[in-house]
Amino acid sequence: MKRIGSLSFGHWAPGRGSLVATAADALQQTLELAVAAEEVGADGAFVRVHHFARQLASPFPLLAAIGARTSRIEIGTAVIDMRYENPLYMAEDAAAADLLSGGRLQLGISRGSPETALRGSESFGYVPDEGETDADLARRHTEHFRAAIAGAGVAMSNPQMTGVSQPLAIEPRSPGLSDRIWWGAGTRATAVWTAEQGMNLMSSTLLTEETGASLADLQAEQIQMYRDAWAAAGHDREPRVSISRSILPIIDDETRHYFGLRAQADAQDQVGHLDGGLARFGRSYIGEPDRIAEELAADAAVQAADTILVTVPNQLGVDFNARILESIVRDIKPHLPSVVE
Repeated sequence: MKRIGSLSFGHWAPGRGSLVATAADALQQTLELAVAAEEVGADGAFVRVHHFARQLASPFPLLAAIGARTSRIEIGTAVIDMRYENPLYMAEDAAAADLLSGGRLQLGISRGSPETALRGSESFGYVPDEGETDADLARRHTEHFRAAIAGAGVAMSNPQMTGVSQPLAIEPRSPGLSDRIWWGAGTRATAVWTAEQGMNLMSSTLLTEETGASLADLQAEQIQMYRDAWAAAGHDREPRVSISRSILPIIDDETRHYFGLRAQADAQDQVGHLDGGLARFGRSYIGEPDRIAEELAADAAVQAADTILVTVPNQLGVDFNARILESIVRDIKPHLPSVVE
């Protein structure tokens, strides 16, 4: 059966209708929603990371807290922008959060999407080398991070302290974490690269390429290319694939008030400009649960993925989003097809 997880961007802002006025509200309610997600039978709680914005930015303290308050669900990110990360410090944080959760961390990483700050990662101290792109920088950080969590020696020991001269690995390390790293791929070519690197695949509610095909069909092609490249690489485990979807079941007067009028307008993909090129943004699935179940079952990417991350309108509060997740788990998930490879 498909895994269903929540995905929160953690937006916070004072204003009419918002139940998340401050950063403290966003953090506390993200934690509470993860607990509620486990209680209603969801399979995961994931967060999106952005910088220089009123959204979640530092995931590891939050993930550690979620891990301590839950016992079953997967916890993770979708995604961390690796341009901003110190690979070795991140390796220590990730291992600690994974150990605290009992090995439930599913860590989505990537080059990230455009941010509100110009050259924001440079403010964090990370500047691309000469001839290197932002994407190159993110992949270089990723290589160092993955080597560190796998136990590679990253510093030489001090003979005056240890009596020997040998490479030292970061501590702590968490067994199995290396197999639970996902790359957020915005194109088909990047999905192939992800497979070659031996990482799991995350595909969002948008792709930064446009062929005229629906997002579902383009994503299904992306996933198939990923699986083919994985098989060709000869990796010794089965990969995992997640996609994100906006799913809003109309289950009561409140959900109808907020989303009923959007059902028709948001039922089609949108094409727009992003980061200097055309991108395809996926439709929303809004309506009665049985209708949504039928539409998702016909979605080619839903058929091909093992995990669906449901983007939640977090500013409407924990209780509202918990009801939505409960309906998705109860009324929609049982009708979704098994993974089609």
